[in-house]
Amino acid sequence: MTPEKDPSSTASFRPARPTTETAVSSSVSNELAGLLTHEDRDRARDRWRVMRARWRGAGRNPFPKISLLWLLIGPGVLVFLGENDAPSMLSYSATGARYGIGFFIPFMVLTFVMGFVVQEMTVRLGAVTHRGHAELIFDRFGKFWGLFAMGDLILGNFLTLVTEFIGVRAGLSYFGIRPVVSVGAALVLVMVVIATGRYWTWERITLGLAAFNALFVPAALLAHPNWGSVGHALVTWTPFPKGDEYEILTLMLSTIGATVTPWMLFFQQSAVVDKGMQPRDLAAGRFDTGLGALLAAIFGIAALLATAPLFQHGIDASQFQGLEFAQALKPWLGQIGSTLFALGIFEAGIVAAIAISTSSAYAFGEVFQTGHSLNRPLREGWAFYLVLLGSAFVAASLVLIPNVPLEFIVLTVNVIAVLAMPPALAFLLLLVNDREVMGDHVNGRWANIAGVTVTVLLICAGIGFGIATVFPKVLGG
Repeated sequence: MTPEKDPSSTASFRPARPTTETAVSSSVSNELAGLLTHEDRDRARDRWRVMRARWRGAGRNPFPKISLLWLLIGPGVLVFLGENDAPSMLSYSATGARYGIGFFIPFMVLTFVMGFVVQEMTVRLGAVTHRGHAELIFDRFGKFWGLFAMGDLILGNFLTLVTEFIGVRAGLSYFGIRPVVSVGAALVLVMVVIATGRYWTWERITLGLAAFNALFVPAALLAHPNWGSVGHALVTWTPFPKGDEYEILTLMLSTIGATVTPWMLFFQQSAVVDKGMQPRDLAAGRFDTGLGALLAAIFGIAALLATAPLFQHGIDASQFQGLEFAQALKPWLGQIGSTLFALGIFEAGIVAAIAISTSSAYAFGEVFQTGHSLNRPLREGWAFYLVLLGSAFVAASLVLIPNVPLEFIVLTVNVIAVLAMPPALAFLLLLVNDREVMGDHVNGRWANIAGVTVTVLLICAGIGFGIATVFPKVLGG
């Protein structure tokens, strides 16, 4: 009897010849691997880290859940701290210096609530559709409205970028640094941050820079605010302040424009897509957005409190530039406090310059269907990076023009942002209520009530400002 061969033995094992199906499958896999871009691979790695953290957090151990949250936060914190930019912080400073805290602290809180309502819809839109805001507007409303929305964004972004570099110049001029050096250094920093070719790295570096927005908090503490008055203002909301009503209305519009602006919609939605967030990440996205709004509100109120002593001592700050604010605060904040204030203005300008120029580049890439991801290396996404750096360079160059009226430009840009916001909100509301786009994640009743309320408030504010501008006697201007 011939012994039966062990099928597991090496002698009896012969590799099977690949079937036609196996060969085709292997060919398709190789072809797909060749189609994967640097952007696809980087985003896949980020999503794998999120999935691994989610699996580890399936139990009751809170630490994996914290690590999951750490991986998912970013766009919401960045968009609000980016909006706490140089013009915004100077606008809050001008408000505190001119009219104190009674009316404007609770008003600022209201504007950040409005900002959260708007940005929550933006997060949902990006996570569900995986498409940027500009791209969706083009697809759903056509070329005309797409170009209208993009033109509105690009113009507003460019004007705001100019003010960011003015803030950079004003902040560093406190230390005697020449404008050419300070603006040039800011441009170099923007280039370094975006040259990583990695969204994750860009996001973490920018978040690290944005953390210095907290410098306004110790500056406010050094002003020794009356906390009883602060609490009273938050609870009772002091009536409309006395003074030049046209100026007060301008400051109110500027305060709104320091919190709710079109670039925020385009930036956060595109950042959510670039980060690769999914519908299952929406809870983390809302937390991220709420955290950003909370931090930005605290830091913005701190800027107002830091300059409130100027109001209390009857100092006219109506013509103050960034440098003059820091210098004027020395008697009450001391050298340390005024230094922190100046550094805070510099930081606010840098972070916003990075975020706003990125917002313009995202919109350009989405509309013209070129590479538009921070996960792309420079050689692949050269058009994206060219728009980003080009807009920053041109804005920075304009800032070097002598005798730029900083405070006037700051307030004007924020007011323009408010006037441009209603059309942007109309597009947003139409998109988040489109079931074909959003599926089961369309706006609910309360989300629509909140969104429409914000839109109506902004329209009324814009109409009121227009009437006051054309017929100044209405407000006694």
